[in-house]
Amino acid sequence: MTTTADTDTEHVASDGAEVRQPQRQGRRRRALLARRDPLAWAVGGLSLVLGVVFVLVDLGYNQGHLIAPLDDVYIHLQYGKQLGEGHFFQYNTGDPVSTGASSLLYAFVLGGGYAIGFKGGMFLVFAVAFGVVCMAITAGLTYHVGRALVSRAVGVWAGVLVAVSGPLLWGAASGMEVGLTALLVMASVLAFVRERPRLSFVRTPIVAALLALVRPEGLIFAVMLCGAMLWTLLAARRQATRILPRVLLSLLPLAAAALQYVFYWLATGTFSANGVQSKSFLYDEPVFYLGDFVDRTIANVRGAIDFFNGMNGQDFAFPGMLVVFLGGLTYLLLTRREWRPLFVAIGLGFGAVVASVSTLSTALIHELRYFHPFMPLYILVAVCGVYGLTRLVARERPRRVALHASLVAVLLFSLVALPTWAVRLGREAATIRDTDVSLGEWINGNLPADAVVGVKDVGATAYFGNRKVIDTIGLATNGLAEASNNGAGALYEALRRLPPGDRPDYFAVYEPQPGAPMQPLVDAGVLGLQPIQRLPVRAPLDLTGRRIVPFDELLVYEAHWELAGSGMACPVPGEVRDYLNVGDLHSEEQHGYQARMSQPGLQPESLLRRQDDVIDSGRVIVGGETFTAHNLRPGEPLQITGRILAPGSERQVRVLVNGRDVGMWNFGERTEGWTVQSFTVPGDAVTSSTVSVELAPARPLLSPYPEYTSFGYWFIQ
Repeated sequence: MTTTADTDTEHVASDGAEVRQPQRQGRRRRALLARRDPLAWAVGGLSLVLGVVFVLVDLGYNQGHLIAPLDDVYIHLQYGKQLGEGHFFQYNTGDPVSTGASSLLYAFVLGGGYAIGFKGGMFLVFAVAFGVVCMAITAGLTYHVGRALVSRAVGVWAGVLVAVSGPLLWGAASGMEVGLTALLVMASVLAFVRERPRLSFVRTPIVAALLALVRPEGLIFAVMLCGAMLWTLLAARRQATRILPRVLLSLLPLAAAALQYVFYWLATGTFSANGVQSKSFLYDEPVFYLGDFVDRTIANVRGAIDFFNGMNGQDFAFPGMLVVFLGGLTYLLLTRREWRPLFVAIGLGFGAVVASVSTLSTALIHELRYFHPFMPLYILVAVCGVYGLTRLVARERPRRVALHASLVAVLLFSLVALPTWAVRLGREAATIRDTDVSLGEWINGNLPADAVVGVKDVGATAYFGNRKVIDTIGLATNGLAEASNNGAGALYEALRRLPPGDRPDYFAVYEPQPGAPMQPLVDAGVLGLQPIQRLPVRAPLDLTGRRIVPFDELLVYEAHWELAGSGMACPVPGEVRDYLNVGDLHSEEQHGYQARMSQPGLQPESLLRRQDDVIDSGRVIVGGETFTAHNLRPGEPLQITGRILAPGSERQVRVLVNGRDVGMWNFGERTEGWTVQSFTVPGDAVTSSTVSVELAPARPLLSPYPEYTSFGYWFIQ
């Protein structure tokens, strides 16, 4: 079947095969007309003007200074600055390459801007201007896609709704990669629409490859477009010539994705970027439980559905928008059969993006910024849904009135929310000025030039502080994400393992999550008992009683490493053949350590404790543990000495060596502090230089379970 009269698509048969191939001259003429289309320019101009208004609001909230509304913006700026100066993805000059930038492509864009002269205060201006311009182009592209797929009216309405979208304007003016990602999403769809009739995809895979490099969510959508291209080409393989080169070119986004993950592996030894390791439900707790993962992910999915169906306020969507979106997708699938691969890719892409983002602990914060780049396409398909509903009206004039009246109502929802989003941008930027930017400037003016600073918010602190920083959350510092997710003890051990010259001299931190709690480091004396500077947050709360930051004050402490490693010394005499430092991820890995919790969902959080002049990390255990001891002498008795704190009513465990029950280990009387307890394994149970040890509950299934904190085990012969 054919599309409506004002589409830019080619006439095709209902089975997807071409029945009329336009002349090259006609294609060039249409492309020229598209570039000169005043409606596209008007829609883009509207978005540009509103973007400038949002920037002016930001300036108004910050005494004429442009400030980003998220600390993450300054992470990108720091990577961009380093790239512009020739330090390839080194967050601090001389650091190993790290993967803390969530957008590889945007980091290169910023690096290019820095290299050509946008430095100092102009660097953020460049980032914001780039985002605003990208969003204006996105609005124009939305018009073109809507016109090409359905009608001019659909294109105009979709473009206008994108142009006046508060979330999109917030994202565009934030300095993040929202504008660039949104542009690439719409550009890849438009390229597909224009190239599909010719059965030759050239621009589509190139744009989709860039999309795969701009955001993890963009990669997901690009993979779906790969599927749409392959489906289209293979379905028409009898009509097209030289099909193999076209198929190979359509795989370009997959190659880009593969290269990105190879880069991650070469840089950090893992295929997961630091941000994923820090925020994903797959990694953000010491022990992964599938049930908890599913539960937390579904909770985020439901939250996202509430937002984008307009059921949790109408800041993102009008009431029932998700239903209208699904109706629009259904309408397009049923009436535009020649484009079915594209619409299937869009549907699957949206579902996969929502599912992927929902696995992050940050999915529903920061104004849902991960979803913003897909809102133009979401809006377009929803407008198609309204258009499809009005097709049920038999007469032309009432049908047209119904279409425009319905979309005017949708427009009113956007216009009502628009001022709120401008205020949010200004308020959140002022909050970042009040906190992370102020902290960075304080560090720059008050700490020694060669100081190393441990931080939680790594963006503005590094960008304005001009000091080497250690990111305790692990975005910009490789290897600390897992330690931070395991708790204060594991973080301490990871920092202790750094070369003395790389350990933080100061910590500029806050107490709440994200990241490990800091108070245990204060209590243990690693951080000074009193901060040398407090920065209370004076930015007002929003109408919901929240701020863009999770804390009420920032604290700067001096670090003290004099007792670092004091917990490793064996507390009893004897020849130590091996030592397991519980809470030290490196030592745990070497010894195959696992906490065996008696209830699924319980986490063996690592903690840090000081007793006299000994500081040691440990894990809170409810159940038991398994580990492997090395370098033993077979046939000789083995003394296992542990530093144990056992406050529970059940203070004994069953000891199994290589699966053999060798007795019960009693942890002694209940005390306020840790004690040193020993258990002797008979020599005939030590059958080789390596033995597997399990500490198990006496009654594995039933409460009360052993409850204790293990700090370390020494293996003595």
